[in-house]
Amino acid sequence: MRKYKILFAISVIAIGLMSVLLASINEKKEEKQQLQQVPKIDKWETKNEEFRKHYPREYDSWKKTKESDQIEDMLAKYPELVVLWAGYPFSKDYNAPRGHFYAIEDNRNTLRTAAPTDANSGPLPSACLTCKSPDVPKIMKKDGDEEYYTGKWAKYGSDIINPVGCVDCHNPETMELQVNRNYLNDALKTQQGNKTTLDNATQQDMRSMVCAQCHVEYYFQKTPVKDGKTAMVVTLPWKEGTNIDDMEKYYDSIQFSDWVHPISKAPMIKAQHPEYETWKTGVHGKNNVSCADCHMPYTQEGGIKYTDHKIGSPLEHMDKTCMNCHRTDEKSLLDNIKLKKERKDELQGKAIKQLSAAHLEAGKAWQVGATEEEMKPILADIRHAQWRWDYAVASHGAFFHAPEETLRTLGTALEKAGNARIQLAKVLAKHGAADYKAPDITDKKQAQEIIGLPYGKLVEEKKVFTNGLMQEWKKDAEKKGIYNPKSTEGIENKTSY
Repeated sequence: MRKYKILFAISVIAIGLMSVLLASINEKKEEKQQLQQVPKIDKWETKNEEFRKHYPREYDSWKKTKESDQIEDMLAKYPELVVLWAGYPFSKDYNAPRGHFYAIEDNRNTLRTAAPTDANSGPLPSACLTCKSPDVPKIMKKDGDEEYYTGKWAKYGSDIINPVGCVDCHNPETMELQVNRNYLNDALKTQQGNKTTLDNATQQDMRSMVCAQCHVEYYFQKTPVKDGKTAMVVTLPWKEGTNIDDMEKYYDSIQFSDWVHPISKAPMIKAQHPEYETWKTGVHGKNNVSCADCHMPYTQEGGIKYTDHKIGSPLEHMDKTCMNCHRTDEKSLLDNIKLKKERKDELQGKAIKQLSAAHLEAGKAWQVGATEEEMKPILADIRHAQWRWDYAVASHGAFFHAPEETLRTLGTALEKAGNARIQLAKVLAKHGAADYKAPDITDKKQAQEIIGLPYGKLVEEKKVFTNGLMQEWKKDAEKKGIYNPKSTEGIENKTSY
């Protein structure tokens, strides 16, 4: 009798467990079916938190990009950069990039965007906001690209308020991947030998194209528009191709420069963030391993498979990224990556010092009577050397995406900087300044004094802006219904100053 009681009890427990399991499976099925049914979301809903009710896992993982909140002052780390970027906003302030969550926050706080007092003041154009917010394509659609690109950065202070998020990459009505910024497709269509455009891109192509809207090299093309105004149009220099040599050739052919260096007088190019281009030259790009494959891996939670939107280093979860393809142990792979980075860091450090000295030596050459004819080939070498160095390091993952090409690029940067200094030594000697030695740069303050940057004044002006006009923008955006202040509640205002 006791035996039957035990068997009965086991049966009851087993049935209970099966019921729980079946209920869980059915729940997951229902959840999966629900997620597959695209909810109705306004086509131009740019408040990222509005997507959480329908896509909680994706949103919560995206919000984790706020965890990369530390400020790393790159001008303090490499003070020679102040000299390299003299006369350009980056000499004022440059920090290592943080997560997408801080895209607007960091754009407003940096000294590079200065301290406008109204919608029409400040040194930078509206184009500087192009990659920072889903509000941008919304405005482009509403006002037209031409109007968007006309005017100052402060023009859309209360309209461009939400950081990089859902609508930048997804059509809310279908959640299909989309590119909202026309300049990418324009560049793809005009690029010599290119066959892939947004019109024929595969799903796998799109998993990189959505990133290429922003993570590319670009410049602002001055374009006359109606009423005598000038639009600063975001343009990709891809007409000749997408490698560094092709883009350099293009920039030289149109005689483009972002600024003229006030000390060396070299016409300079500022590399932006050419991650897409460097990825294309490496083994991952050549095999169409997409950006999302490594930076946004699939994650399993119960019966739900979703894309992790905490965009960051693939090394944070190698089991979901690297180890899907690489048949080696994690330690060996990490050791290899570490070695590549060390080699890149060594060369970039040498290039920075060479370029800093070249700018200062060129400045001295002008002072002692050097002629334009003497200086022309020297300035060309400085221009190309700095562009190549900048290209190799502005693409933050270049050493990972294309290590061989990155080292080649840095090697040619060193070569051209060295050539410039050899020629400068001859010019200085000719004009009686053979004993001139460029000062060693030891800290950011010293470097900013050398280039005559009024750092303290800039900081005080910025504080007036952040405590005044910037707060007005936030209040106005809230009234318009395009900004939820709770989305940034508790965020510490961190800067390098």
